[in-house]
Amino acid sequence: MKYARPLPSYMVTRYQGWKATTHAENKSWYRRLADEGQRPRAMIISCCDSRVHVTSIFGADQGEFFIHRNIANLVPPYNPDGENHGTSAAVEYAVNALKVSHLVVLGHSSCGGVAGCYDMCSGNAPELEEKTSFVGRWMEILRPGFDALPEGDDESRKSALEKISVTVSLNNLMTFPFVQKAVEEGTLSLHGLWNDIGEGTLESYDPDVDGFVTI
Repeated sequence: MKYARPLPSYMVTRYQGWKATTHAENKSWYRRLADEGQRPRAMIISCCDSRVHVTSIFGADQGEFFIHRNIANLVPPYNPDGENHGTSAAVEYAVNALKVSHLVVLGHSSCGGVAGCYDMCSGNAPELEEKTSFVGRWMEILRPGFDALPEGDDESRKSALEKISVTVSLNNLMTFPFVQKAVEEGTLSLHGLWNDIGEGTLESYDPDVDGFVTI
């Protein structure tokens, strides 16, 4: 592959530091992970945003979470059409093969994907309306959430849409027959979270109040 290039030097240096310290001090743990395979207790679907650091938020060790990241932490509806479906494949593997006990959708503040969806649905991002825009087509998953937004200023509505991205994904998860079955049998629980990056706070969706409450 003629277009591939060596890693930038800062990444090489960081890797070498990790290998000489963290890995060297925990060799038996890494060998156990390699030999025994993964047994994560939870799957977390989070945004690709580089500011969202799932393992740091929960103080998780390697092998503890099965993490899938995509634009705006969205789950599409169940659609077994024979095409390529990365997020749906990850959900299927987590539930059917890994038998995770918890499936968490984690949204966050200042989400660029959600803002893009808001602008697109408001008619202010025609480039995202193009059929050639992968981001635009992906954000169509959230359009029903935009249509349900209450009146208000743009910033408050965008913030509300960030949390709606979580509930839309939770609802879509229940369209997967194997997810619904596991939930009804009590072997799987679904959770919705929203993280304020600046404040470090975490809010959890509470169905009793149909809203998010601070943890």
